[in-house]
Amino acid sequence: MPLPHLTRAAAPLTREVSAVNEHGEQDTVSIPAERALTVYVDKRELVTLMTLGAHPELLVLGYLRNQRLVESVDEIQSITVDWEVGAAAVRTHAGIDRIEERTAHRVVTTGCGQGSVFGGLMEEIDSLELPGTAVTQAQLYAVVNAIRLQESTYKSAGSVHGCALFSVRDDQAAMLVFVEDVGRHNAIDTIAGWMWMNAGGDVAHPDKLFYTTGRLTSEMVIKSAQMGVPVVVSRSGITQMGHEVAQRIGLCTVGRATNRRFLCYTAPQRLLLQPALAGPRLRATEVSP
Repeated sequence: MPLPHLTRAAAPLTREVSAVNEHGEQDTVSIPAERALTVYVDKRELVTLMTLGAHPELLVLGYLRNQRLVESVDEIQSITVDWEVGAAAVRTHAGIDRIEERTAHRVVTTGCGQGSVFGGLMEEIDSLELPGTAVTQAQLYAVVNAIRLQESTYKSAGSVHGCALFSVRDDQAAMLVFVEDVGRHNAIDTIAGWMWMNAGGDVAHPDKLFYTTGRLTSEMVIKSAQMGVPVVVSRSGITQMGHEVAQRIGLCTVGRATNRRFLCYTAPQRLLLQPALAGPRLRATEVSP
């Protein structure tokens, strides 16, 4: 079956506004262009997502995937985004079974912009099976450096989160896709949609790593596992529930990953340590207050 037809309704990521600086001078600065996108599935309103609108069709597709409302990309006929009315119209081939029942219980998460997951998602985590991927400390450092060098909306306008998918094979860490949005949950959903639309090549290989600039919550851990990605890295930390879920399913979480520092919170067997790469340990007197 052919892939679904997607419009390409990417919206401008930033807009310029006037602001007064600390010297009392007026500056023109860029800010993220947050906008509302209401999703309709077969003419039934499902949810409104707050987004930059960089890849709205992939965001909607990944949202449906990560909410377990569709099991395969083949179920989707088309996704049409119209920014004039702020709507995304999803057409399926045969409808979504028990959609009213499955979306009746919604849990508001800690995601930026108040993300949400439908209640049954937490009950399905024990059925997830992750590939046996392991990464080296050198690959981890390569991931952090690639993010540092990546041109981004954050660098020009701030106030957004970024997520990236990497292939970690043959001692290399290659970035496959990088996405920014107002919430990290939107960014990971967009990557999930991208993976379905680009299922061949490196995407089909199990050795993948996911990076997020946001904290590792239960939502981020579950969505990564659903995407078949067993290693998640963040420059931020981890929540208690994120830690518990990651331990439960054997997903490796690495946080506080900046420069050559990091903390591996769960599944350390998936991280092949090379301590010599971290450089000499600083004495207490050498650490800045």
